[in-house]
Amino acid sequence: MNDLDRAADALLRLPPSCGPVRLVAVDGHAGSGKSTLAARLSTALGGAPVLHLDDLATHEELFAWTGRLREEVLEPLSRGEAARYRPYDWRLRRFGERRELPPAPVVLVEGVGAGRRVVRPFLAWLLWMERETEASWARGRHRDGPEQASFWDGWTVAETRHFTEDPSRPFADTLVRECPEGYDWLPGPAVTAGKDHVITQGDGSPSVK
Repeated sequence: MNDLDRAADALLRLPPSCGPVRLVAVDGHAGSGKSTLAARLSTALGGAPVLHLDDLATHEELFAWTGRLREEVLEPLSRGEAARYRPYDWRLRRFGERRELPPAPVVLVEGVGAGRRVVRPFLAWLLWMERETEASWARGRHRDGPEQASFWDGWTVAETRHFTEDPSRPFADTLVRECPEGYDWLPGPAVTAGKDHVITQGDGSPSVK
């Protein structure tokens, strides 16, 4: 069993947090590796649904998507119902066809701000990708190419403002550091503050204590 399988097993043993769902956030700076981790965790969880916050944000509302998240996702899941939302098309600048997100045992929500204060009451666990800000942004810029340079210029200002006003890392249960092979799973600030259930590195693999 590898580190992702152990993390998946630990997450499944957490108590539900949003109706019958264990809602798990993957937060961190843009370009830090959130979507990759979420995809790998989804696979380890047997195909757990993943909500990408890029699907709720827009060019005009980079972080003002909390109303849509609550009404279209959090409230239905908390009732044990499927969430239904319309993903935003960043090329066409409009919302697309409606998608469904089932109330699975674990639902992953990934994106910058996934651990913000209005979301945290619904979370079973908050993972933070532990990659330095500038290194994350440089990685993201390289990924998106020069045609997205002006967007990134505006994004870095907006992200800095967001995390200044509404930080996620201080409330993270686990800090996840990408390694050449696999990940390191380290206790986050929330665990240091005394949270009961923790995913920790321990003997080299995540476990719930």
